[in-house]
Amino acid sequence: MYKAVILPLAKEDISQAASWYESKQSGLGKRFTNEVRSNVLYIRKNPKASAIRYGITRCAVLNIFPFMIHYNIDEETKSIIINAVFHTSLNPEEWLNR
Repeated sequence: MYKAVILPLAKEDISQAASWYESKQSGLGKRFTNEVRSNVLYIRKNPKASAIRYGITRCAVLNIFPFMIHYNIDEETKSIIINAVFHTSLNPEEWLNR
């Protein structure tokens, strides 16, 4: 299994989305973070299951929430590097400018 490295800006993405969902309904923010965790675990086990969308960046779509996890694979260190967790309605290339 690959290890996961979640970059600080991706952690911020997760935190902001979870806070927003929590403000809409109690417990929904936790459901969001649990789904992100579940998908990260799946990516760690199956890093090449998601399609390459931008250069070498792959995107995994969450099952319940309209978000995508943007990540790269580092074969040398057997790691997945999570760059962003973006809502699907946002311009996905915005994370490149961060």
